[in-house]
Amino acid sequence: MNLLEKFKAYIIREKLFHPNDRLLLAVSGGIDSVVLCELCRQAGYNFEIAHCNFQLRGEESNRDEQFVASLSLQYGVHFHVKKFDTSTHALQQKQGVEEAARHLRYQWFYQLMQEMNNPATGVEITNQRLTPLYLLTAHHADDNIETVTMNFFRGTGIKGLRGILPKQDKLIRPLLFARRNELESFVSEHGLRFVTDHTNALNDYARNFFRNIILPKVMESYPAAGNNILNNIQRFSETAELYEQSIALHKNKLITSKGAEVHIPVLKLLNSQPLATILYEIIKDYRFTAHQTQEAIALLHSDSGRYIQSSTHRLLKNRNWLIISPLLAGETAHLVINSNDKLVTFSGGTLQLTWEDGNNVATAGSPLVAQLDMHEIQFPLLLRKWKQGDYFYPLGMQKKKKLSRFFIDQKLSLLQKEQSWVIEMDKKILWVVGQRIDDRFKITANTKQVIKINYTPNLG
Repeated sequence: MNLLEKFKAYIIREKLFHPNDRLLLAVSGGIDSVVLCELCRQAGYNFEIAHCNFQLRGEESNRDEQFVASLSLQYGVHFHVKKFDTSTHALQQKQGVEEAARHLRYQWFYQLMQEMNNPATGVEITNQRLTPLYLLTAHHADDNIETVTMNFFRGTGIKGLRGILPKQDKLIRPLLFARRNELESFVSEHGLRFVTDHTNALNDYARNFFRNIILPKVMESYPAAGNNILNNIQRFSETAELYEQSIALHKNKLITSKGAEVHIPVLKLLNSQPLATILYEIIKDYRFTAHQTQEAIALLHSDSGRYIQSSTHRLLKNRNWLIISPLLAGETAHLVINSNDKLVTFSGGTLQLTWEDGNNVATAGSPLVAQLDMHEIQFPLLLRKWKQGDYFYPLGMQKKKKLSRFFIDQKLSLLQKEQSWVIEMDKKILWVVGQRIDDRFKITANTKQVIKINYTPNLG
């Protein structure tokens, strides 16, 4: 089977796209992308070419642009080109040049695809607009070998050992079946012209170092290492499917979503094995890193009120629960109230806590004051915004009521609802702050000690 036959067979086997779909080829002008263009031409696919000029190699970058432009002319296909000030972007974003180039490249590619699907932009559309459009890159099997090896040394989970995937939504890599030497043979056989990036021979970048130094040294001792890694990639891909299925089952058993929050029972989580892997797979969706997994495990055994944060979320231990909640702009998602706190300041105002003798307490007549039976309360308490699904037993009632219904009965405006806070203990709401306490925590004739909380709302 020749390379073209393998190419078409791989596309069918992996269900990458259909023969009549539109394709946007990312073309640098090197061997890999030149082969991709020629294979698409020989297969009769409908494609256009996109080229990025990162302006990192002076005249050589301009030479590459001109070459790809002439290649597009040779194939009679539409040519898209974009120049980037990559060095400046990398400096502004505090990124490495490689990372900056990758970000700029894919951002433009997807923007271009949107324009190609939108006739209002004026971009010529050669097929019906409803025909699917895919982005193709020329990553091949040796790129995959390098990626998996780098991931292994860098530190990765099972996903990193799958390497480069053949399809991710609209992004397709149809050459992952082919080794580099097959592409080189194809170029020679068909007399194809290409350009060479001189930086590929330099070892300044990690990938070049692995490509030019590490992997050749490994193959001196293990000549079949490349093929063995490719075989392992296939096994790891199948293992990853089983892994994802198992993680999904654990998540379904452990996670309860409450509005924007996620609640996880501590005891049930502690009985889940392997604990570190399961917990990491839960928290990583909220920008927690692998290095924070041990901190998260430590929370399971910590006092209530302890927490860790990612860039977007907080993981809080609240008695028998872990709570993942988004960090709110300008305010804390949760505030922990400890028994020694006398004054608590939050975005809605301030709370002043005092303790009184139950025999001498005078009943407060203001909704801004909560008087609660200390015998029924254990610290720490949790001050948070209310959320859908919250309920309590309003003072004077024996039946529970959802806060959403309570707010309707109180004729609260949408803004007043959004600015409502509650004080919670072990998932029981003690007080809808400034509105109503829970009947279960009211003071009675048998109350020995009272905790009194005075609420002063922000006037703004």
